[in-house]
Amino acid sequence: MSFVAFCSLKYINVAMVTVLKNVTNVITAVGEMYLFKKHHDSRVWAALFLMIVSAVSGGITDLSFHAIGYAWQIINCFLTASYSLTLRRVMDTAKQVTKSGNLNEFTMVLLNNTLSLPLGILLIFVFNEVDYLYTTPLLRRPDFWLVTTLSGFLGLAISFTSMWFLHQTGATTYSLVGSLNKIPLSVAGIVLFKVPTSLENSASIFFGLLAGVFFARAKIREKSQS
Repeated sequence: MSFVAFCSLKYINVAMVTVLKNVTNVITAVGEMYLFKKHHDSRVWAALFLMIVSAVSGGITDLSFHAIGYAWQIINCFLTASYSLTLRRVMDTAKQVTKSGNLNEFTMVLLNNTLSLPLGILLIFVFNEVDYLYTTPLLRRPDFWLVTTLSGFLGLAISFTSMWFLHQTGATTYSLVGSLNKIPLSVAGIVLFKVPTSLENSASIFFGLLAGVFFARAKIREKSQS
């Protein structure tokens, strides 16, 4: 999931990535319906439909459209949805097979990152990263180590808070909260990286962000009614 996200960012600007990530909510909602027999009301499905419309219109009006980047991002959406659904399934299974009836957040983070190591090591050799590390001047720059270390701590914090949040809620709610942080992220991506955009594309991005907010409100109302 993380690897494919980097691949998509190589070709697509941050604002469009955040809007396309809304497709993850659709996949997650469908997955919850089949795996956990969880049903959503009409308002939730309406919001999910708006997300799809915004993603399609955003792609059509994207001035820097790149087919490979969009393909990577669609794959990332499926992997992200699979990740959250699998974590939810693991947590439910843990309640049945462990003495405590639960896996705490520290255990989940440890298992999650340990199990990712073999794949990470494999990708290092597949893409010949070892030779690159020996020759790159980046390793001699203090600012590179500072940013890399900070990124590692932020990644650990994301893993820990994700596990805790999934313990308290469901996979779809986990996805919708991720949708809300897209608003400042999209604006920052356009401003900081000076992304060329048109009025139509900006409107598509804004429409997609509003769809995420509408989705959050629909989920909150659905939960209060149940």
